[in-house]
Amino acid sequence: MITLAIIVLIILTGSAFCSGIETALLSISTIRVRQLAQNKIPSAVALLSIKEKISRPIATIVILNNIFNIVGSIVIGSVATNVLGDAWLGVFSALLTFLIIIFGEIVPKTVGERYAEQISLLAAIPVRGLTFLLKPIVWIVEKATQPFTKGKRRPTTNEAEIKLLANIGYQEGIIEDDEAEMIQRVFRLNDLTAADLMTPRTIITHLSGDLTLGECKKEIIASQHTRIIVVGESIDQVLGFALKQKLLAAMVEGNNDQKIANLARKVRFVPETIRADKLLKNFLEAREHLVVVVDEYGNVAGVVTLEDVLEVLTGEIVDETDRIIDLQEIARKKRERMLQFRIFGNKSAKKKP
Repeated sequence: MITLAIIVLIILTGSAFCSGIETALLSISTIRVRQLAQNKIPSAVALLSIKEKISRPIATIVILNNIFNIVGSIVIGSVATNVLGDAWLGVFSALLTFLIIIFGEIVPKTVGERYAEQISLLAAIPVRGLTFLLKPIVWIVEKATQPFTKGKRRPTTNEAEIKLLANIGYQEGIIEDDEAEMIQRVFRLNDLTAADLMTPRTIITHLSGDLTLGECKKEIIASQHTRIIVVGESIDQVLGFALKQKLLAAMVEGNNDQKIANLARKVRFVPETIRADKLLKNFLEAREHLVVVVDEYGNVAGVVTLEDVLEVLTGEIVDETDRIIDLQEIARKKRERMLQFRIFGNKSAKKKP
């Protein structure tokens, strides 16, 4: 009877270890393992190699688990028959099945999921050693299952998961609310285009390049922009942009007869469809603060500044030169009024006899 009890205990312990370790290895995040492996801890490095090719370690654990369950059942059956006889064999089998389900599967898998990191680190080196010892058997199993497991490797994470983790981190107090909001805003850069951020052409402050400083004196002083677009005969003929500071300095020096075009700098043109993240990169690489946005026909659609792109990340940036009313908001309301006028104006015209 003692022999039977010892064998049952060995079988349950072995099955429990295999189930718990398997669950722990599958539960721990690959990102967390990579973070641990940066410290060059041997167990963490071994765990990273396991996570990068998880099929072989899992095959090793499954083989060991089945050895315990199948071989153990055969041994237990023969010993139980001699000890208990045929009359109690059925009752003993039912009891053993119940014990395996509870203590060999449910409990160890629950513990393995709850303490995945600790168990994985403890088991990493032994599992890697067992995988090497059982390499021939594991290789056969791997080849047999390859047609069913072959496919595109799933990425470690994705944009939606990172956003969700940021929200969870904020809710659990791991990161601050402004940090979580900043993370969410970073991903908006990829969703927005220059057309979404630009100041539309209808309210662009621009000066004619053929005019002199004296002729544009009032417009220059009244402008709240540090960079002013310089155009030719129409707004679609952009010659460049001029720095307000440079224009004012020239006026103070008495160069009022100098033409605006002579003080203009080159400006870059970008399509409406360029993404905000690419636009930010271009701004930083070129060390520029303003670009002109053109539509599919090459006409000027608006202008985008570095500040416009940064506001996606930081929110509205207001300095001492800004007015209370947002110019982009003015443009949106103006377009809405124009659209309403076209709709209702056409209806009124149709009603006239």
